[in-house]
Amino acid sequence: MDEQNWKDMESKYYMHAANRYPMVIEKGEGTKLWDTNGNEYLDFTSGWAVNNIGHSNQVVADAIEQQSKTLLQTSNVFYTIPQLKLAEILIENSVLDKIFICNSGAEANEGAIKLARKWGKINKNGASKILTAYNSFHGRTISTLAATGQPKYHETFMPVTEGFDYFELNNIDSLKEKIDDETVGIMIEVVQGEGGVNICSQDFINNIRKICDEKNIIMIIDEVQTGIGRLGSFYGYEKFGIEPDVITLAKGLGAGVPIGAILAKDEYSVFVPGDHGSTFGGNALTSAAAYASSKFILENDISNNVNKLNSYFTSKLNELMSKFEIISEVRGMGLLIALEFSMDIAADMITECNKNGLLVNAVRPNALRFMPPLTVTEDEIDQAISKLQKSLENVLSK
Repeated sequence: MDEQNWKDMESKYYMHAANRYPMVIEKGEGTKLWDTNGNEYLDFTSGWAVNNIGHSNQVVADAIEQQSKTLLQTSNVFYTIPQLKLAEILIENSVLDKIFICNSGAEANEGAIKLARKWGKINKNGASKILTAYNSFHGRTISTLAATGQPKYHETFMPVTEGFDYFELNNIDSLKEKIDDETVGIMIEVVQGEGGVNICSQDFINNIRKICDEKNIIMIIDEVQTGIGRLGSFYGYEKFGIEPDVITLAKGLGAGVPIGAILAKDEYSVFVPGDHGSTFGGNALTSAAAYASSKFILENDISNNVNKLNSYFTSKLNELMSKFEIISEVRGMGLLIALEFSMDIAADMITECNKNGLLVNAVRPNALRFMPPLTVTEDEIDQAISKLQKSLENVLSK
């Protein structure tokens, strides 16, 4: 079928839950994607920070192929080897002690919320309130939607789950004002991805850790977008030199397959049989893929290379900013980077970038977000900058 046939099929059968880009993607390799018309694109979205080691990575493909011929799925009442190998590599390379594997970031955050509330029931007289930052994003289930500090996401689905309140990022007084005897946890992204690539200050993170220690509150770090090498360390919290009590993972963990995880220190691992579960969570296939990807990132020192690529990419974006007054800021950490404009031209930029073979995300009306695979090369960054400059010139000439 041709491109239009596929689009007609989507219109006929699929819920209109997303405004799609105009191309029909057929295959990918490394940092590149191709559509059904044979057009080539540099993918600087990587499935929304998912394909951390590139499209069709051979190591992951081999792991999936081998596991698919061995065992796909059993109930979690049975021990399975890929699940336990994944548990080991994630825990042994963290400061956490126990893990629960699920299917997505929203599920991981939902599980962390349950974990915190049970811990509060046992240890804090039933305290259940969890504080999150404005402009945060924690998922699209009814509870993680409530945890998301963006009221625009709540309005259509009211009433959302109670027990959440919000503070201003990098404003410790705003946070302190919201803490009371009912507060059991603080959930934070060290870099807000969906919120616009907003980075927590070191002082702010340090103060959250201090407050949590002083007031017996759980520090939960949502690493769904920032984990598994994205920020230039295997876990994002490592960039800030602190130890969280609980973290959540997804996106880049599976290198393209759907998987998530909750990691917690022993004292917060309060689930007992019957409290939590998942039919597909930690199944053999996705666990094998996630293990292969995690092992690849660790053994090839991908995180350290991300730091070098960050310096290179941001220097090129800053050079671009010096040429165009409309660019107001370059910000980010690792390979999670935003380019902000002084006008709301992000939608027009997406249109032009698509035409020029560069896939990026309009994270805000005035900002683009770049999330390339962690295996991107300097040459590919140069190509992206060239396509970006051409796109901007076209937008400004209209």
